[in-house]
Amino acid sequence: MSRLDNPDVLRRIASRRPIAADERCDLCGEQVADRHSHVVDIRTRSLMCTCRACHVLFTHDDVQLKYRSVPRRFLAFPDADISLGQWQGLAIPVDIAFLFYDSSLSRVVSLSPGQDGATESELPCDAWEDLVAANPGLATVRDDVEAVLLHKQGGAVSCFLVPVDFCYELTDHLRQLWRGPDGGDEARLRLEQFFCDVIARARVTDARRCVAAGSDTGMAAARDRVRLRR
Repeated sequence: MSRLDNPDVLRRIASRRPIAADERCDLCGEQVADRHSHVVDIRTRSLMCTCRACHVLFTHDDVQLKYRSVPRRFLAFPDADISLGQWQGLAIPVDIAFLFYDSSLSRVVSLSPGQDGATESELPCDAWEDLVAANPGLATVRDDVEAVLLHKQGGAVSCFLVPVDFCYELTDHLRQLWRGPDGGDEARLRLEQFFCDVIARARVTDARRCVAAGSDTGMAAARDRVRLRR
């Protein structure tokens, strides 16, 4: 199933134009800069543009709210233990995927970018459990607002933790740039730029250790729902 939530908002994320009079917070109407924060409507998985004041209102993960603020945390896991067998077990149809816990569905989902936007697939539960058991650091990803980014290149799989709006931005860019069966040169260049940006922003972290996320409501706390530990 192909899905790209709230494409109008995603186009606004992707744009790099100067601030405009109609660029406003979706919650209070305050004017916002071109580079601004977002919150996720956890019921619909849609993104909303926010000013700083509104963004701060929804940063408390331990409170059950309709919206949740997207943080700006980037982590790199260069030592992640992800074999090709584990990759195949995740049943990801292409070489890139964003994995995150959807609290409205009470499960981990996978989104893969491509010519039709984001292709969503449900992960085999045991495969995800095996991956997190080998890499406990992945369990700290915040529900709904952060994603585990996996990228297979040849016989290796790169692993990062990124904000979910960053994933949607790439997805929308690739959808617009995609040409032909393999995406074309522009899409490949955008993908290279994306990973250069991720690497530049990311703090290198040990995937074998549980990294504090600043709250206890990420996938680590959700293990009873997702069975992160057998």
